[in-house]
Amino acid sequence: MPGFVVFPEDRPMDKPTSGEILEAFEKHLREERNLSSHTVRNYLSDINQFLAFLEEQGEGDKDDALLAPEAPTVPVIRAFLSRLYRLKEKKTSISRKVSALRTFFRYLVRRGWRSENPMEKVSAPRGERHLPRFLTVDEAFALLDGPSPETPTGRRDRAILELLYSSGVRVGELTGLNLLDVDLENGLIRVVGKGRKERIVPFGPAAGKALQGYLSDRKKTGLPREGGSPFFLNRFGTRLTPRGVARLLDKRVRETGIPGRISPHALRHSFATHLMDAGADLRTIQELLGHESLSTTQKYTSATVMRLMDVYDRAHPKAKGAKNSR
Repeated sequence: MPGFVVFPEDRPMDKPTSGEILEAFEKHLREERNLSSHTVRNYLSDINQFLAFLEEQGEGDKDDALLAPEAPTVPVIRAFLSRLYRLKEKKTSISRKVSALRTFFRYLVRRGWRSENPMEKVSAPRGERHLPRFLTVDEAFALLDGPSPETPTGRRDRAILELLYSSGVRVGELTGLNLLDVDLENGLIRVVGKGRKERIVPFGPAAGKALQGYLSDRKKTGLPREGGSPFFLNRFGTRLTPRGVARLLDKRVRETGIPGRISPHALRHSFATHLMDAGADLRTIQELLGHESLSTTQKYTSATVMRLMDVYDRAHPKAKGAKNSR
């Protein structure tokens, strides 16, 4: 049974140790919640940081602090969050820790190890609102045209950049592709996104042409071509990593002369923003990006509106007059 822990016979079932609780919680996150390894690792790190704080504050050992019905109290939890603020941790990081604690105590209640969830009385900080970085259409085209089509590395890099911009997939989804996941004939790829959820994503003719050129090089090298083999390879013939994609993108951005630092995620933002500008509806963009919540996709609406307002302020006579009169 997922999330079930068998405890030693000499200790009551209703009094597990903190180590056994965390082990069961980790299994719950992986098998029942189906969260990524990265998220599970962060959640466990957040919980351990909180437990260390409880011991430091004299709230008893970890076992008592977790299972005592009156502890930890809401003021103690707020003191923990206050310390994070004083340490100037990012609001996004603090929000994740709140989410981890809320999930953790909800799990303890569900297992019958606690009677109530103290996190129900604690609210997460409002995240800092910032618009995603994206390329203009001209910048995107310049970047995609940058890698030389005359070299194998250039053809591979162009295929990567074309696919990122044409499909809007996350860099981890791109590097996770295997040969059998790419349907060149129909212009489709199958990716595994957050929560290990699969989705089918289309890509355009330019990306298809670049992918075909890259695959032609693969056939000449004698490297593995079985369906389960990685699609994008590094110079050692093994699966390309997200860090490897970031490095090659840095190089191509410098060569193109685009100002600022551009991450692989910026191509995803550019994909969504340019679709929004062209009139695509929000639901379609949500499905293509693999967003679970529509509110996550709505930030691209804000980016588009902010850009329109900027153009208006710079171009409209009334807007100019209003600015000059301020």
